[in-house]
Amino acid sequence: MDIERRVIEVQGTVQGVGFRPFIYRLAQRLKLSGFVRNRAGSVLIEAEGDPGTLDRFLTDLRAGVPPLASIDRVSQRSIAAQRSRRFTIESSETADSSTIAIAPDIATCPACLSELFDPQNRRHRYPLINCTDCGPRLTIVQGIPYDRSRTTMAGFAMCRACRQEYEDPRNRRFHAQPIACWQCGPRLALHASDGQQVATDDPLADFVGALLQGKIGALKGLGGYHLVCDARREQSVSELRRRKHREARPFAVMVGKLASVQRCCHIDAHEQDLLESRQRPIVLLRKRPSAGDSFAASVAPGNPFLGVMLPYTPLHHLLLHDVGDIPLIMTSGNRSDEPIAYQDDDAFERLHGIADLFLTHDRPIHVRCDDSVTRIVAGTPSPVRRSRGDAPGPVDLPISCSQTAIAVGGQFKGVFAIGRDRQAILSQHLGDLDQWDAFRAFQRDIELYTGLFDSQPEWIVHDLHPDYATTQYARRYAAAHGLRRLAVQHHHAHVASCMADNGLADNVIGVAFDGTGFGTDGSIWGGEFFAGGYEHFIRAAHLRPVRMPGGEKAVTQPWRMAEAHLADAGLPSLVEPHGVPAARRAAIRQLIQSGFNSPLTTSAGRLFDAAAALIGLRQSVAYEGQAAMELEWLATEVDDRASYPFAIDVKPQRAVVTPSLPVAGFQTPANLLIVDTRPLIVAMANDVQQAAPTDVIACRFHNTLVELISRVCGRIRNATGIESVVLSGGVFQNALLLRGVRQQLAEQDYRVYVHQRVPANDGGLSLGQLAIAAATMQCYSAMTSSNEAE
Repeated sequence: MDIERRVIEVQGTVQGVGFRPFIYRLAQRLKLSGFVRNRAGSVLIEAEGDPGTLDRFLTDLRAGVPPLASIDRVSQRSIAAQRSRRFTIESSETADSSTIAIAPDIATCPACLSELFDPQNRRHRYPLINCTDCGPRLTIVQGIPYDRSRTTMAGFAMCRACRQEYEDPRNRRFHAQPIACWQCGPRLALHASDGQQVATDDPLADFVGALLQGKIGALKGLGGYHLVCDARREQSVSELRRRKHREARPFAVMVGKLASVQRCCHIDAHEQDLLESRQRPIVLLRKRPSAGDSFAASVAPGNPFLGVMLPYTPLHHLLLHDVGDIPLIMTSGNRSDEPIAYQDDDAFERLHGIADLFLTHDRPIHVRCDDSVTRIVAGTPSPVRRSRGDAPGPVDLPISCSQTAIAVGGQFKGVFAIGRDRQAILSQHLGDLDQWDAFRAFQRDIELYTGLFDSQPEWIVHDLHPDYATTQYARRYAAAHGLRRLAVQHHHAHVASCMADNGLADNVIGVAFDGTGFGTDGSIWGGEFFAGGYEHFIRAAHLRPVRMPGGEKAVTQPWRMAEAHLADAGLPSLVEPHGVPAARRAAIRQLIQSGFNSPLTTSAGRLFDAAAALIGLRQSVAYEGQAAMELEWLATEVDDRASYPFAIDVKPQRAVVTPSLPVAGFQTPANLLIVDTRPLIVAMANDVQQAAPTDVIACRFHNTLVELISRVCGRIRNATGIESVVLSGGVFQNALLLRGVRQQLAEQDYRVYVHQRVPANDGGLSLGQLAIAAATMQCYSAMTSSNEAE
């Protein structure tokens, strides 16, 4: 019988996910000899047997991968047979590689959960139980390849029983790097509010008792600390808001059982799948009228939605079981706008004065990672924050990065990305980078990721805004490391992000509606229509520019934008229900007229703010997007098909003044379409004066935006022939708007694409920046080849 030996290399997410024992068991079943071992970035297999069996081995390898594994590519070649008799798992290599994949942290699997509550199991109630199918990955890894010695579990020597499981390829804990038990693993500890350890035989029981008495606790989880309290107790929740300086932004809650969630929230099949997925994100669910029986009013004040998650660590399962399955607030362990605390001493310092006590364990966290947040819109996942459970899982790029690049994203909702070949490795959510602690974490994690993924970047890509902290970082980094630097216009990155999210390579009509972004003409954009793709775009249309009185103050005081739009429409201030003193309104009118500290903006987000203030809904906000969200909630239950008028004007395009650094892909069109919103404002103001119901006005406003987008896309389609539309930018996290636009465009035979894997907000910018950089590299390569040929 012919014997053949093949060298097989498998790239993808294949380390720390039970891939080697899977290969071992497969080889044993097929009676093949050889070995399997980790190398940096891949798994290397040498398999020996007859050619037919080897072919079957490759087929079964692709078809039967473990739940957490994913294969990007498999290569093979034949070598001389060695007539070996056994198949073994060998020690990992430490050689460099350009293709490394580290798995995200995964929720407790059913097998571990069964053991956790089995009194006969030696890991009964062990709060850090895990196996190759679940538990920490990213948050404990310190180096590659992914082996115990390169994780934060390196300091915990395995007991004899754990060692036997770890070394047995037939066991589901074979080479489970965080493997531990009561005898050899990390332990819980209780600390007082000042960080001093409290002597106790049962830290969890004492922590539970404190929560049931109304105390606020800090709980160490997978990627950092949570602040925890009884979600039913109004006094506890309100006190947490006061201590955390979180006036109105809703808290997330953790509920022990799906049935408990169903009693207080509406859940469809898609939402249930998300709740029970191995990622276990926070899912935004619509409240039932009975929700007030289960949650304090200040959990999500004035909000028809509730952010809910199910337990995703064994400690969570124990905690929810022991409190009697009451709902618990489970919010990030930080003060507002700070990054989540993840190191014990830092948590004791930063959460002092917030937490009454701390429940910790002594397994160090190496990478901070906040919870992911998502929702379902028209049956499609719509991520709000991509983090734990998803990061650093790669996203495929439609164009290969011929050189390694780092994209640093924008200023807010920080996420950076590393691009190489056809993969974009997106970081976890890092917060708003105008905060020093968050920016310091951003810098640290870039160094961490480039080390973990063994990446030596040759390009760095950033936003066009010159004052963003990420832009300034990119300048310094490029100068220090001799990198090529590329600036990408903010809304082009949004459009490219949605294109890459959907694997698109051809030209599209891109609708980018968000708060603000620096335009190529130096003004503030935010209500944009593009035509083009990654390597070039045309600004085909935008909303009519209006003043933004007071600059950034207008973001937190929507009444200023209402005044700006009223002034632009030639209307006086509205006395009621404006709620702002006449003297302040008059001063703002003078500011608008002078143009002093009042830059022009086309922002759709600020138009939403103006509408909310105009109907008296909100004159100031406590958090980003609050006015626009409340406008959406107000309109959601109204069945009114009417809309307000608007106009579309054609304006010759002036030459665009570009910064000294080339801007990726910008082209100046001969004409621009300007969407004149003044008729909309006049009609809304008239409805307000006629005392029309505010929910009806809010609904008509949304209907108008849907019609506006549809008509502008029609004009662009007629001019370009492009049939595909992508919708991006933070405004498209408005589910009412997104559903309406998708439906109307689909009815007009467009191919409509929305975000499904990365957020439409600035958390998706780095993916778009990478995709544009990849296209730019391709153009440079083509030009270089052409020049060489000449």
